[in-house]
Amino acid sequence: MPTPALILCINSGSSSLKFALYVMENPREEVLARGAVEHLGEPECHVCFQMGQETVRTQTDGTLDHHAAIGAMFDLFASYGIETPLAVGHRLVSGGPLHLRHARIDPQFLHDLRGAIPFAPLHIPAAIDAIKAVGHHYPQLPQIACLDTAFHAALPEVAARLALPRRLWNEGVRKYGFHGLSYEYIMSVLPPSTQKGRVIIAHLGNGASMAAVVDGRPVDTTMGLTPAGGFMMGTRSGDLDPGVLLYLLAHMGHTPKTIEDLINHHAGLCGVSDGIADMQTLLQKRPTNPYASQAVDMFCYQARKTIGALTAAMNGVDTLIFTGGIGEHAAPVRAAIVEGLTHLGVLLDTDANIRNARTISAPGSPVTVGVISTHEDLMIARHSHQLLRDL
Repeated sequence: MPTPALILCINSGSSSLKFALYVMENPREEVLARGAVEHLGEPECHVCFQMGQETVRTQTDGTLDHHAAIGAMFDLFASYGIETPLAVGHRLVSGGPLHLRHARIDPQFLHDLRGAIPFAPLHIPAAIDAIKAVGHHYPQLPQIACLDTAFHAALPEVAARLALPRRLWNEGVRKYGFHGLSYEYIMSVLPPSTQKGRVIIAHLGNGASMAAVVDGRPVDTTMGLTPAGGFMMGTRSGDLDPGVLLYLLAHMGHTPKTIEDLINHHAGLCGVSDGIADMQTLLQKRPTNPYASQAVDMFCYQARKTIGALTAAMNGVDTLIFTGGIGEHAAPVRAAIVEGLTHLGVLLDTDANIRNARTISAPGSPVTVGVISTHEDLMIARHSHQLLRDL
């Protein structure tokens, strides 16, 4: 009997490194272990690890960077007798204009990825650090890039093109879309009859976006050139009138760097609430804190408008799916979003919504509304395993 393939999935953030080790033996797809190194570069840096029923949290001896975190992860595997994986799959938010498909990482790909940093400046540098660290520890280990932008590569040009001079399209200035691995997973678990319909997926978390999918193909999405676009998020502004940025640059003393910091780290829920980016905290403070209340109201209002716009892009909607941390767990947010969508045929079952049930639409609702937990790391394992077999 062939040895089951072990695929290591890595999701690198600027201050964290999350990992999951999958056993891939068709049709078996099983998590062997998972964990994270949190607060990279800070004194409170620690490692969380779960294997079976055992969960371990270990404080590190000082600060770790991505290189040291990767080493600590492999040391942890060795201490539990876990063999070296057959491949490592990395979640990459963007591969820039040159790479819109999941692919084997080679020197040319890594060179191109460095050039793509402006398309996802918060995410790509950390991914590069993790790729280099894996290569240092295991130079011959195949590494696979699993791109969030791949799901949206087939967007119709009418949706992907920005209203700018045509030459900029040829230079890669376009809508790319993100959270593609999450959308892929959600579509993979929907019944075939639903996949053939008109689906809106709302991935609501600290980063939030939506996608419109018809007959399994994406037709539009909210995030654009970078993950800062779309509707408001935890700390990101979402779409802004370009004049706002010009005004801040010309009259408020901002520079491109301070603008980038503002729209990525101090805007969205955080900016409106005057410092709170976490939706659960905002909901708790909402009754007594008017800023928190307004932040939640704005988020739900913008999400509701977005669903309306995507419905228009598809000439109707059959299914609405909520996923992501907020989408899966914040029943009051889901209720507020769909409250103004009765004209589209969205009818909510209040009790099912409070229970975070799989289906939260009322019986007989023309639009099915569901809540599905997303598994981006499983999609990374699937793509990496398939590409490994194709090598």
